[in-house]
Amino acid sequence: MIQKLKKWLFKQPERPHSSGGKRGSNDRRQTPDVSKPLSCALKDNMTMLNQRMGHSSDFVLRSWNNCHGNPSLAVGYIEGLIDQQLLTRIVEDLANDIRNEAISDLHDVTWLKDHITIGSVTCINNDQGLIDAILNGEVAFIIEGSSRAFAVSISGGSKRSVEEPTSQTVLRGPKEGFTEDISTNIALLRRKIKSTELRIESRSLGAYTQTRVSVVYIQGIADPDVVQEISKRLDSIDTDSILESGYIEEFIQDGVWTPFPTLNNTERPDAVAGGLLEGQVAIMVDGTPFVLIAPITFFRFIVSSEDYYQRYDLASFLRVIRMAAFFLALLLPSVYIATTTFHQEMLPTTLLISLAAQREATPLPTLFEAIIMELTFEVIREAGVRMPRAIGPAISIVGALVLGQAAVQAGLVSAAMVIVVSFTAISNFVLPAINMAGSIRLLRFVLMLLAGSFGLYGVLAGLVPILVRLVALESFGVPYMMPLAPFNRSNMKDLFVRAPWWKMKKRPVMIGDVNPVRQATEQESYAEQAGEHGRDPMA
Repeated sequence: MIQKLKKWLFKQPERPHSSGGKRGSNDRRQTPDVSKPLSCALKDNMTMLNQRMGHSSDFVLRSWNNCHGNPSLAVGYIEGLIDQQLLTRIVEDLANDIRNEAISDLHDVTWLKDHITIGSVTCINNDQGLIDAILNGEVAFIIEGSSRAFAVSISGGSKRSVEEPTSQTVLRGPKEGFTEDISTNIALLRRKIKSTELRIESRSLGAYTQTRVSVVYIQGIADPDVVQEISKRLDSIDTDSILESGYIEEFIQDGVWTPFPTLNNTERPDAVAGGLLEGQVAIMVDGTPFVLIAPITFFRFIVSSEDYYQRYDLASFLRVIRMAAFFLALLLPSVYIATTTFHQEMLPTTLLISLAAQREATPLPTLFEAIIMELTFEVIREAGVRMPRAIGPAISIVGALVLGQAAVQAGLVSAAMVIVVSFTAISNFVLPAINMAGSIRLLRFVLMLLAGSFGLYGVLAGLVPILVRLVALESFGVPYMMPLAPFNRSNMKDLFVRAPWWKMKKRPVMIGDVNPVRQATEQESYAEQAGEHGRDPMA
């Protein structure tokens, strides 16, 4: 009876297209290879293309006749994915020549390459390859009498221009950010790393989207084992669609059941270039400006690209501020709840009297008060992100009134709680990594519940498993808490404080440690070489 009840409760509705079997990746794996060789007859190939493309309105397929009035050349492409001006120039030259020449009498490869001087030309032998090329935004050229087609890459269409990243702004540093076009993103990276050792390995993921995914690394600096592991995990993905790098992040990350991210993401080309030069590997996904970086350690989420563009002393000070903001964003509400609820003796008498006077007219316990305020802030923050920019200021005004004056005057929350929640939110925004800031937001609610139930003992009981999890976590074989656990002295120069550039002679130690030296070991600052008397070291 229980089994029947479970079967009835968890019964999945049958999908109309399923023919009694399971649908999904298994079906896709069982699908036989339907690729067929191309025909030598141009008319047959055109018929095949029209049928496979479903006579779609954005699919363009045109043919030209030779001097004898017979179809000799066909061009197929999807409107909006190619550069129309370039295609017009190419087709005009071809159309003039095919009227005067018998193409079938010529060697088609030589003939096409002589006439198409723009874009790369790829030879295709089967119908599936031809369809894939067209769907990827290439132009297909089919010639009468040839069993091969040719795909020319002249991608175009509307693209977003390179703009300043909106999620990671800096006062000093490059103002350019990645776009949704992966070719543009690779070009931005090439401008910064002009080396033949920069390797880019591309593949297509997603059965329906066929999204281009590129693994980028510097040979000789990146660990080959890490590159191989990332490639292996990417190749294991078998899904319908990849619409953003977040899809891939969840497929290949370490530590599935953890709130801490084991891959970093960024919109900044300089951040990716810096990571590659330190031995990390980047994963670029077509259609998104967010590039994944792996392996990553916990302390890299506290670091901003701007730390390396300004003086080391100021950068170190700001890094310490960020570390303090991290702990405030995680612990401030829970510590406030614990001390005001269970450990009042820890507070100074005057502060305790002031807090008690504020809470005199507040009916709710401190825990519920904090949860209401935090949830209210989360709702307002989410609304501010989703609302159009024209309405954003109105949301901010309403949020300030609700969180501030109105809530206090109504006696729902105390003024001290407003200050605690506001400062916590501001501290959360100080962190440069959005994904790490999101993890802290989740953990903050857990610690608040523990603090409201058991006081500071509950907070400690929540912190211990978090710390244990952090120490046990790895990112592609690299310990997450490195260089503290395990301890590595050479990496301490770029951890809580940043040493001057001329002092950081080695790269951060990752697995393998392929090429640890970053600059000459005798590299010193100009002032240190000059000595006390200001001698010119170059003299």
